Amino acid sequence: MSQLSTLIVLVLTFSFSESLSTIHDAVPNSKHFISCLRFNSNDHLSRLVYTPDNSSFLPIWQVAINNLRFNKSSTPKPSIIVTPHNESQIQTTLLCTKKHGYQIRIRCGGHDFEALSSSASVPFVMLDLNNMRSVDVDVANRTAWVQGGAVLGEVYYAISQKTNTLYFPAGLCPTVGVGGYLSGGGYGPLMRKYGLGADNVVDVRFMDVNGNILDRKSMGEDLFWAIRGGRASSFGIVLAWKLRLVPVPELVTFFLVNKTLEEGATNIFHKYQYVMPTIDRNLLIRVQISSENTKHVKKKTIRMLFYGIYQGTIDTLLPLMDEKFPELNVTREICEEMRMVQASLVFAGYPSNTSTEVLASRSSVQKLNSKNKLDYVRKPIPKSGLKKIWRKMFENDISEFVLVHPFGGKMDEYSDIATPYPHRAGVLYQFHQMVTFYDQTSDTTPVSLQRINWLRSFNEFITPYVSKNPREAYLNYNDLDLGVGSATYKEASVWGERYFKRHNFKKLIRIKVKVDPHNFFKYLQSIPVF
Repeated sequence: MSQLSTLIVLVLTFSFSESLSTIHDAVPNSKHFISCLRFNSNDHLSRLVYTPDNSSFLPIWQVAINNLRFNKSSTPKPSIIVTPHNESQIQTTLLCTKKHGYQIRIRCGGHDFEALSSSASVPFVMLDLNNMRSVDVDVANRTAWVQGGAVLGEVYYAISQKTNTLYFPAGLCPTVGVGGYLSGGGYGPLMRKYGLGADNVVDVRFMDVNGNILDRKSMGEDLFWAIRGGRASSFGIVLAWKLRLVPVPELVTFFLVNKTLEEGATNIFHKYQYVMPTIDRNLLIRVQISSENTKHVKKKTIRMLFYGIYQGTIDTLLPLMDEKFPELNVTREICEEMRMVQASLVFAGYPSNTSTEVLASRSSVQKLNSKNKLDYVRKPIPKSGLKKIWRKMFENDISEFVLVHPFGGKMDEYSDIATPYPHRAGVLYQFHQMVTFYDQTSDTTPVSLQRINWLRSFNEFITPYVSKNPREAYLNYNDLDLGVGSATYKEASVWGERYFKRHNFKKLIRIKVKVDPHNFFKYLQSIPVF
């Protein structure tokens, strides 16, 4: 950041600090809000503001609704959308949002499963960071500064344009926003070797409730701890993240194994539970499980797709698989060596020869249309339990998926309190459950409601096989079924301890009280203030 820009930010911060400390309007008024922007901004910020009267309002709101079940007329929409280009415009937006009695929602990628960044039942301003998406890669120092509005694909693409031997250990879908991903922890294909995305954040530019712009040193380690896994939007606005880039081979190996029950899938998955957490951390095998009809009338089967990525060559992978997991029958013919950036494409569902420029396109991946739940498994599920799970899946109409992502490796080296994300040592794998509505007009049709009810019953059914005391859940796969109450700790703990566990949740509340005592940054399942 230039000295001039820094000076401007400091002047603006000083000028706004008194105004930002209180909320003035009891009843929000969009005209007053826009007048406030014009009065406090010298760069025509009001031209970046959209109300329902603007023809662009609905398209801008819709473009990043990445779970289509919320892209409908009945979803509560913002009173105002602001699309800033720089930090001073965000400061002004924060000032005017507080002054005129609105709540605020911060949206980058828009992948939040319950649309919390783009919908609310109260008057709110949606701060859309789509225009703040620069990625500055420093190969020599193995770091990258990434603005809060960037998505993962843009990060991967920017890195690949400068080096094939560094990468960022992030997630599977390139249109996921960096801000939301990192502020919830962030798992991905490199997790077993390098930990979470949040574990590889080394600095930050952050705006607090008073408009002050802080970095790691000025905010202190407690707040820096909180925003890397404790939902940063509960505490303020992340303007940019400084990421640690990690070494990767010039070529990695990808493979896909396809198995059904008739081909021994139950035995293979049972063995998988014991092998994956302790195998070479250069290897990660993700499993997609679904039911499907067979040629026989009234008979279903389970299909499993084993997606593998290995940080090395085929010649090194095959002996490892022959020794540790021969049941999967990984052969040279099903393996392909590729750059890490190509592997990101493959994990996102593209052929390996797809142009990497697709990663920088926000419309490149099919949007979600689903209801999701996530659990963690800490003890291998016995074969008898797996067979019961398959039978439960057969009760649905083949609209369900179970996605298994293995842990172990580097994750076992972190304590539960290293970051707010507590699902560390001892976790064997994630157990992500979902139903889809792609063939339905909405998520409220009789068929859709039947699927949602089945998912809830399935989630209850697997209780004996997943973590307990507390039963754990993943913040980035937020689920309002867990509860939304936050008037007391007893209410909030129902969902808070599942996301964070008790020690971390209580620490997050203590930090929240210090940095946002009046609870301006609030929404369903945000960190509460009592």
